[in-house]
Amino acid sequence: MFTKNRLVILNEETFEEVFSLRLTLMNVFVVATIGAVLIIFVTTYIIAFTPLREYIPGYASTKLKKDATELALKSDSLANALKKNEAYIASIKKVLTGDLDFAKFNKDSITTSDLEPVSEEDLKISKAELKLREEVAREDKFNLFEKAKPKTGVVLFPPIKGMVTEKFNPKIKHYAVDVAVAKNTPIKSILNGTVIFADWTPTTGNVVIIRHNNGFISAYKHAASVTVSQGDKVRSGEVVALAGSTGQESTGVHLHFELWKDGYPIDPSVFIEFE
Repeated sequence: MFTKNRLVILNEETFEEVFSLRLTLMNVFVVATIGAVLIIFVTTYIIAFTPLREYIPGYASTKLKKDATELALKSDSLANALKKNEAYIASIKKVLTGDLDFAKFNKDSITTSDLEPVSEEDLKISKAELKLREEVAREDKFNLFEKAKPKTGVVLFPPIKGMVTEKFNPKIKHYAVDVAVAKNTPIKSILNGTVIFADWTPTTGNVVIIRHNNGFISAYKHAASVTVSQGDKVRSGEVVALAGSTGQESTGVHLHFELWKDGYPIDPSVFIEFE
């Protein structure tokens, strides 16, 4: 292993010595081992920390994994959006066809949600609260700048004024109030909202459906013509159609008005004076 040897490279024609190297078998073994270790280290570094590993068979691309993850997230979001759109379209279909089970609403259901029962102990007035009430009453007693505040959160504008010919009757699936008026009488929006449907239907003629805040949807059917388009923003009291007698179910010039809350019909005459 330690015997000294000489590696000589000669010119084949002239036998002139071109290169020579003194070495032993131990030197060759050490150099070969160090070279193998360096090759293994460089290969491991390339595979672990550089994009060159993507060109090695069996290793997946980082970009491909990232794109696959993004596509999975987008597909999940699209699935959720599709479910919401299907539920929304189903509710609009109910407004157009009136095919649903009746859910009774009272007057307070428009502006308030279901409240959990409160115990009597929680309703008792504490001493601190009584003291605070007395201080507020003394401050407000001679307050010249106090202004009146409205007691209601939602005010519905009458869509039209006329004679009610048929009232809201869920027993016969008449989820609307029919108001007889003269032809081409302006029909107005009851609240600010967005027009989600403004087109002709065979059974109810020209129809305008408006989506409002707080889960309200109003429908105006049998119109002679509509003055808005789908996607338009309308304000309370703005004209959206003209009264008429269109559609197979129409029996004369009138407005077939429906009011919906959270996907269920409610009696419009409880909140709106039509006459």
